[in-house]
Amino acid sequence: MKKIMLSGVKPTGRSHIGNYFGAMKQFVDLQDEYESYIFIADYHALTTLQDAEELAENSLNVALDYLAIGLDPQKTTLFKQSDVPEVCELAWIFNCLTTVPYLERAHAYKDAVAKGKEVSVGTFDYPMLMAADILIQDSDVVPVGADQKQHVEYARDTAEKFNRVFDKAKVGDFSQSFKLPTALILENVKTILGIDGQKMSKSYGNVIPLFIGDEEIRRLVMSIVTDSGSGLPKNVFAIHSLFRDQKSLEALYEEKQGKYQHLKEALIADLTIFMKPLRAKREVLARDKNVVREILKIGGARARARAAKKMELVRRKIGIS
Repeated sequence: MKKIMLSGVKPTGRSHIGNYFGAMKQFVDLQDEYESYIFIADYHALTTLQDAEELAENSLNVALDYLAIGLDPQKTTLFKQSDVPEVCELAWIFNCLTTVPYLERAHAYKDAVAKGKEVSVGTFDYPMLMAADILIQDSDVVPVGADQKQHVEYARDTAEKFNRVFDKAKVGDFSQSFKLPTALILENVKTILGIDGQKMSKSYGNVIPLFIGDEEIRRLVMSIVTDSGSGLPKNVFAIHSLFRDQKSLEALYEEKQGKYQHLKEALIADLTIFMKPLRAKREVLARDKNVVREILKIGGARARARAAKKMELVRRKIGIS
């Protein structure tokens, strides 16, 4: 039997090429190797997005994006987190096993405190909801970047603690309630730079969205910050390397050294070729959004059936069955 792979994506805005090369493409590439579950993390999104219409629209758009890049609903269960309410029940049970000092070690919480933010309980408790997402589906692997490995470590720690307290199980004991998931570190994925030279992120406003038209491609590429003191525009080169092999790219940049306009025009051409088929497929899918909603409904029912079975076991183990 195939191992189970699970990952989630927050519906907090337009997908961009950093999302695509950092995660989305890998999910498509791995869907033949694993029994895959990809969820739209709408409950997680509530920590930052509290607009009902925007959240609903974003969630549907995420599904459209993933289907447009080749995610196959026959191979991958695509669903909304909110269609599996058992995950919130499990998160509460995990809360009762988890200490405040343990959650204070979470990177996102520490970063928020360091910036002087008043942190919501949802942000503070984010790791436990994530652990519930992962463990309720009996996930074997969770694909993450190196900077997100802590999420999987929290899930493993939580699984071990539950198994120890309620199963009296030792590590490796097959009678334990929860599997111990492992992080699938995508080693070949590097940090994707944005148009300002920082890591591409919606929060920085420096992204190149997927599925955009030719005019927006041109506008964004022409706005890429370049280092006028160097013959190699590093930011342009870094983004361009996503779309060309290293040998031909180096030859181009050597030939056009110092000619930033020419190099940006070449990147525009390559981005346009890359975007065109993705945009066309998404436009076809978007003509009948009810088909997409049905895919999410079927995926949600499948994911919830697995979660319900797991929760029957959990409730029995903790004494509330």
